[in-house]
Amino acid sequence: MKEMKFETKVIHVGGEPDPTTGAIMPPIYQTSTYVQSSPGEHKGYEYTRSHNPTRTRLEECLASIENANHCLVTASGLSASTLIMHMLPKGSKIFCGDDVYGGTYRLFSKVFPDIHHYQFVDTTNLKKLEEKVMAEKPALIWIETPTNPLLKISDISAIAAMAKKVGALTVVDNTFMSPFFQNPLDHGADIVLHSMTKFINGHSDVVGGAMMMNSKDLRDKLFFYQNAIGPAASPFDSWLVLRGIKTLAIRMKAHEQNAMKVAAFLEKHPKVEIVVYPGLKSHPQYELGKKQMKGSGGMITFFIKGGLAESRRFLENVKLFALAESLGGVESLVDHPAIMTHASIPKNVREELGIFDNLVRLSVGIEDCDDLIADLEKGFAKV
Repeated sequence: MKEMKFETKVIHVGGEPDPTTGAIMPPIYQTSTYVQSSPGEHKGYEYTRSHNPTRTRLEECLASIENANHCLVTASGLSASTLIMHMLPKGSKIFCGDDVYGGTYRLFSKVFPDIHHYQFVDTTNLKKLEEKVMAEKPALIWIETPTNPLLKISDISAIAAMAKKVGALTVVDNTFMSPFFQNPLDHGADIVLHSMTKFINGHSDVVGGAMMMNSKDLRDKLFFYQNAIGPAASPFDSWLVLRGIKTLAIRMKAHEQNAMKVAAFLEKHPKVEIVVYPGLKSHPQYELGKKQMKGSGGMITFFIKGGLAESRRFLENVKLFALAESLGGVESLVDHPAIMTHASIPKNVREELGIFDNLVRLSVGIEDCDDLIADLEKGFAKV
């Protein structure tokens, strides 16, 4: 259904009326097992760990908006990452971006180091990356773009092309942009990963993950591990994401509109050292962002003048920006990565990357922007 526009797909693909009753909102198939007419003869569903009609609808919708042939949804973003790691032959060499979500860093550095070999590399430096790829021939290159929390942008097309030269897979964590603003498969990536917890669901009431791909072989391998290990999304969570995803397009437009205004406000503020936002011309990869992204998203990183004490006073005195982990909900959130989302990364590694104690990450919601800016000003007044 690629002829449909994005705004139509999120509502209608996977959202067709229930064929039995005509219900405009399809029911939740909150069931664990399915009756078979004869052993092995069924209607495509045997057991909900393997397949579920509500989850099928969500997978169809997600595949359509990420321009993918296939999708698998999981119980969390990290469980999706785990399945990809299990799919690789033991002892695989993996290059991972050096600035990634703290949970990804923890998974690779603490859970899987005895199974695979990991190197954390700067995926924005194409020359050095290509030299390493050609010399060491990894099995997989893992990109987060924009990165969490420094919002660095990597060239998906260039990295996918160099990966193909050595037979490596390219995985792109597209959580920050959502399928509305970026489609990595269109740029040569093999697998796109999302934490559905964030923008895709958008209401801070579901934890979930998703993987989209064009290769049936990759899909079948990943499904085997999903079914064998068991981290499939529940029917109710799948239904909630189907409900949330209907407004993804209008939400992402609102997130970006507000974030652009907030970023411009921060850039002029006397108590702010640096602002990092893909929509600002001051962003180091601004032109690359315009080339591979359709928008700038709702995430902003800035460095407050001072250190941990100044950051803490600011964070304790904003109210509309709730001090909480996660991102991508309709409500605005503020996060201190060094203490919160990226605390699992050792301090020396964080600081080598540029994640200092005065770094603050904003997930800009869809409230009235004047109210958001007034709230930030109240926080700065206490610094």
